[in-house]
Amino acid sequence: MNQTQSSTDNTRYARGWAKLQEVDGRAGEAVVASLADIAPDFAKYVIEFPFGDIYSRPQLDLKTREIGVVAALTALGNAAPQLKVHIHGALNVGCTREEVVEIIMQMAVYAGFPAALNGLFAAKDVFAERDATM
Repeated sequence: MNQTQSSTDNTRYARGWAKLQEVDGRAGEAVVASLADIAPDFAKYVIEFPFGDIYSRPQLDLKTREIGVVAALTALGNAAPQLKVHIHGALNVGCTREEVVEIIMQMAVYAGFPAALNGLFAAKDVFAERDATM
């Protein structure tokens, strides 16, 4: 790796880390930390690509991006831990609880009632967790 490549990677990482902090805060840090002993390179990729490259693009604001992520993870139906992190993220960047619930409920149309139910239960857990820490 040449010096220019290293500088670019450091910039992507720094930009990604800052964006991860802005969106997910401690929940994002916990995800990255949980990968340290099994796949530290993967933790680096999570910071650089989604947050350093995609989330940092100016075409959408963070609230819009998190609405899309909550919808996508709800529709997947098999990503509850990630959905919870991104529900926190959506709330951190300006979504209301009511908006989060509506996003998840709309997924019943496209992903089915089981996926929407699982998403609503994930939201319920996140709301309770946030209420307990306030």
